[in-house]
Amino acid sequence: MNVDRRLTALAKTRKVPFIVSLVSGTIAALTLVWQTALLSRIIDGAFLGKQTLGDLSPLLWLFALASILRMLLSWFSVYQAKRGAILLKQDLFSRLTSATGKLGPQFSRSLQSGSLSATLTKGIEALDAYFSQYLPQLWFAIAVPLIILIAVVTSDPLSALILLLSAPLIPLFMMLIGKSAGAMTDRQWQTMSRMSGYFLDRLQGLTTLKLFARSREQRQGIESTGESFRHATMQVLKIAFLSSLTLELTGTIGTAIIAVGVGIRLLGDHIAFLPALFVLMLTPDFYLPLRQLGLRFHAGKEGISASKDIFFLLDKAEETPNPGHGMLPENLLKEQPIKFNNISYTYPGAVAPAIEGLTCSFPPGKTTAITGPSGSGKSTLVSLLLRFVKPEKGSITINDTSIDSLSEEAWLSRIAWVPQHPFLFNASIRENLLLARKNADDAELRDALAHAGLDELLKNMPEELDTIIGEQGARLSGGEAQRLALARAFLRNAPVLILDEPTSNTDPLLERSLRTAMHRLMAGRTVIIIAHRQETIRNADSIIVLRNGTIAQSGTHAELIAAGGYYSSVSPAAPEEDA
Repeated sequence: MNVDRRLTALAKTRKVPFIVSLVSGTIAALTLVWQTALLSRIIDGAFLGKQTLGDLSPLLWLFALASILRMLLSWFSVYQAKRGAILLKQDLFSRLTSATGKLGPQFSRSLQSGSLSATLTKGIEALDAYFSQYLPQLWFAIAVPLIILIAVVTSDPLSALILLLSAPLIPLFMMLIGKSAGAMTDRQWQTMSRMSGYFLDRLQGLTTLKLFARSREQRQGIESTGESFRHATMQVLKIAFLSSLTLELTGTIGTAIIAVGVGIRLLGDHIAFLPALFVLMLTPDFYLPLRQLGLRFHAGKEGISASKDIFFLLDKAEETPNPGHGMLPENLLKEQPIKFNNISYTYPGAVAPAIEGLTCSFPPGKTTAITGPSGSGKSTLVSLLLRFVKPEKGSITINDTSIDSLSEEAWLSRIAWVPQHPFLFNASIRENLLLARKNADDAELRDALAHAGLDELLKNMPEELDTIIGEQGARLSGGEAQRLALARAFLRNAPVLILDEPTSNTDPLLERSLRTAMHRLMAGRTVIIIAHRQETIRNADSIIVLRNGTIAQSGTHAELIAAGGYYSSVSPAAPEEDA
């Protein structure tokens, strides 16, 4: 199904406002014919019939009524079309957010953030003109000229024939120009998406660019992408103005032919003044819907170009297998181990697998540490466990039940995750914490912050829990941001705890204080710690050393030290950045 048909099918899901809009607009066209007929009779009676104001007052009142009715119907038609477009945009935005959620963070990372942002915002807004203007105008471009043509036939068949022969020229020219317009609009939208991605990428990396004195050099790149977008936009505008000129010229020539023909026949006494005036006044309104369709065609093309990226995301989400719907017994994770059974996974575009043939177990109530050099598959293991990616081979099970068969909400609600680089929203401390448990009260929030070592920081905050922390925690230090993520884990109170380098952004003194809180949090839970520091993982019940996506070593701290190899060679004082 092509994009136009998909958009039309989408409009049918909210068809009531559009049907009301089309009906109102059609009645307004009938009212236009009535209004023109009344005005013709008023002019004919006043100038040729020598009628007085009293004689014409009934017609004047009817003309006023027709004018008001036409105005209200036209307004109501536009209002309903706008209402339908808003409802469709809301539905589409909801579907897109669900689709991005279903595709997961791994897919989002594979796209340029600026391009994705443009699709979710400007892309949806670009469809407003398509639904509220272009689609209704397709109907009006047929219905209104047809109504006027029928009215003209009854008054002057010759003029109706001229209208009938000239009307197809406008759609014909529009189709010829539209082929070039569509390609150029696609190019403009793609250029804008690239520009958005390029600019946002440089903006996010501004600190690094300033640090290495490279911010000025990026100016030329931004100017170049902006110039490309300007050139693409001007090409679209050139086609738009060309098509507007062509359509206006065709409509003007058609009106002039009607006017000259009617004038000559009126002088030759081959047509009466009243029908001649009626036809002459209706002729511009015959071409008007066709010209408006040409103008709104370009707005529609922009919506079609934008919708290609939207449908790409929706189609990708449909291709993704639906998550399971099974429920998880309350105490199962406290009684049964989580097992990785011959798991393999390769990232799209990568040559070597990130994890290959991995088989391991995470016992309930025990702490398992994962370590190994960068790129060994530690983060991939966590992504698989969190269902951000799905294994290409093998399965992750609990009590012989695959986690993929479980409801995503049921599974993730039992896991607390503290990532190496936690994401903090530009909101208050309270809102960032409530992501872990939305019904927590202030006492529970303060208790979680105290366990994470943020009680003193909270006292120094101007609005305490309601203090805005900035984009990605800009008003917090790296250690404070890490502790806020740890406070989420305290608040979550889940049976499974995943800690990804939980002390990587803390000083030695704070690290020691956090270990006490972490041990209190880890008690009685299934804990998975990813770390390089031996101080962080030496007390784990078991340690798994990954290398090239496979298990190179496993055992306790003492066993691995005695065995030698990578684990014993890592300096406990030199943490390494995880990949």
